[in-house]
Amino acid sequence: MIYLRLFYEFFVTGLFSIGGGLATLPFLHQMSESTGWFTTQQIYDMLAVSESTPGPIGVNMATYVGYTTGGVAGAVVATIGLVAPSIIVILIIARMLKKFGESKLVKSVFYGLRPASVALIAAAGVSVALEVFIMPAFRESHALGDLLNYKAVILGAALILLTRYVRPTKKLHPVCFIALSAVVGMIFKFAGA
Repeated sequence: MIYLRLFYEFFVTGLFSIGGGLATLPFLHQMSESTGWFTTQQIYDMLAVSESTPGPIGVNMATYVGYTTGGVAGAVVATIGLVAPSIIVILIIARMLKKFGESKLVKSVFYGLRPASVALIAAAGVSVALEVFIMPAFRESHALGDLLNYKAVILGAALILLTRYVRPTKKLHPVCFIALSAVVGMIFKFAGA
């Protein structure tokens, strides 16, 4: 039964998360609340790992949730559930585009999907920024001293400076910055911040 639920949850996520991996975040939040398979903090941990590993973010997150929920079979089922709608839609669209590719209606539909995709990605970005930069302590105390996660703000500012403005580090491979951020995170214990 868990495999059917995994497939269903990720099929729905794959069907409606237009715009890529970050667009799956609102669906993962809803899934977290309805199933209890993972916490909000685990979503952001999954996002961090998914961003730093090869492959699409949404697929990596589906595979992780599937694995933690139902083992290897769960990982396969969740991943197939997430990608199945895209494959089905692509096959249908490819078939339709041969017939209706120059149709004004088809062009209008695709044009109309753009703002929805941008909105989903923007909402995910704001959600991640709020989770990373605003301290969990503020949510409980509402004290201004607990508002910002100063460690995350400083690390973010340092990364922007190093990747954009410091000539010797501008050309370093992104993996160097990922590794450096991981080391800094372990040293300063960002997870507990």
